[in-house]
Amino acid sequence: MGLSSTTVLFRQDRQSALNCFKKNVAMNPQSPTMTTIFSELQKPDPAQESSIEEQIESLVDAMMMSLPEPEQLSSEQRRGLLARYAAVLEGNFIYWMTGAYLAAASEPARAVILENLHEEVRDSHPAMLRKFTLAARAMPTESDVMAVHPDLTNVRLFVGRLSGVRLILMMTFFEGFIQKFMYFLGRLATLQGSVEQEYADVHGVCDVAHTRELFRALRAEMALTPPDPAAKLFEGVELLRVLIGTVVFGAESDNRFAHAAGQR
Repeated sequence: MGLSSTTVLFRQDRQSALNCFKKNVAMNPQSPTMTTIFSELQKPDPAQESSIEEQIESLVDAMMMSLPEPEQLSSEQRRGLLARYAAVLEGNFIYWMTGAYLAAASEPARAVILENLHEEVRDSHPAMLRKFTLAARAMPTESDVMAVHPDLTNVRLFVGRLSGVRLILMMTFFEGFIQKFMYFLGRLATLQGSVEQEYADVHGVCDVAHTRELFRALRAEMALTPPDPAAKLFEGVELLRVLIGTVVFGAESDNRFAHAAGQR
């Protein structure tokens, strides 16, 4: 099956991600390096690790293939998508990642997550997103907030259960999705007349490294606290995927991501 023109453009420059990380370390000499963090990682089951990574990559690719072409959306549809995204991300990403930090039992996983949080706060990513949203004239309205409220509540309650492995898996999936989604988001803003792209540019590059680091954190956590085979390992992933579908398609529209989740 051929890739759409949108999907092809999501292939990321891995060297750019490495350069982003090196810049971050140079700016923060007191922060632990990835060599220090990951030297403590325990060796996971290669078969299980490969299976989880493949499933996450497959989920993300399927979601990317389901995205509408930005040029085919009306101005109001583009505004609504950007607004719902801002309504979810600006006030929740740090909460979700903090939950993952509190839930993690392994020191390597906690170190990775703490570094991610440090970057979010130090560089004020919520302010970066607010600037991006304002420039696209897409500040959330009450209807935008209420559209995502039920699915967002489900994710918040899941995070509050502090289930280490499943929560880290959810955040790994999300970082993997976001780094590919950023080009799409940037195109929406451009079509709305915005030239402000810092938020999309930063996350489209650095989240490549974040995803790789979180997969390593997940392996460390699973080695220390193996998940119950009877537990729904992908529960958080599925809840978040439904929420992203509401962001993309709206609460009243056909949520292709929700249908896909129900089929798993």
